[in-house]
Amino acid sequence: MQLSIFALLSLFASVSAFTAGPVAFRQTTSLQAKTIKPKLQYVPCIPLKDLPKPGSATSGVAGGLAICIAVDKDGGVYALGDKCPPVNQPLSFGRVANGCIEDPVLGTKFNLKQGTVTDWCPTGIGKLLGGLFDPTGVPTYPVKKQGSNLMVQVDVNAKFAFEAQYWSGALDAQGKANGKYY
Repeated sequence: MQLSIFALLSLFASVSAFTAGPVAFRQTTSLQAKTIKPKLQYVPCIPLKDLPKPGSATSGVAGGLAICIAVDKDGGVYALGDKCPPVNQPLSFGRVANGCIEDPVLGTKFNLKQGTVTDWCPTGIGKLLGGLFDPTGVPTYPVKKQGSNLMVQVDVNAKFAFEAQYWSGALDAQGKANGKYY
């Protein structure tokens, strides 16, 4: 009996020696977080002087989102998501022709206006990888020229809404539960 009381007291002393005081636990989860509502807004993406020549594309960032800016042969300017399914390589490396942009690696063609798939993974390696995934389009965004910039309409809260779904706690990869770093 004395040995078990001694062991219990030793355990208590050990635990209290390594804690600075009462431990406060955060009782919130992403399930209890407020919903972040979409907020569509035109934001600068690239300077107009950096617009690609007709038949090509370039990349930019608008509202924290990777954007592919494509210019068709007639000079029409389009904005699409720059992550090309199924393996997320940059769509901005693709060729623009016949109202589509073609993935440079797997050969998938996406409609410039709707972002829908017109030809899913037709190349050799594309058939191999593409057969493992369902055809998936890319998002499209409205564009306008304003001043010296190409403006793209995006949900400026999309990044925050996505990140709000991550668990935040003592072992959060970004640091302490309060958002600060160690």
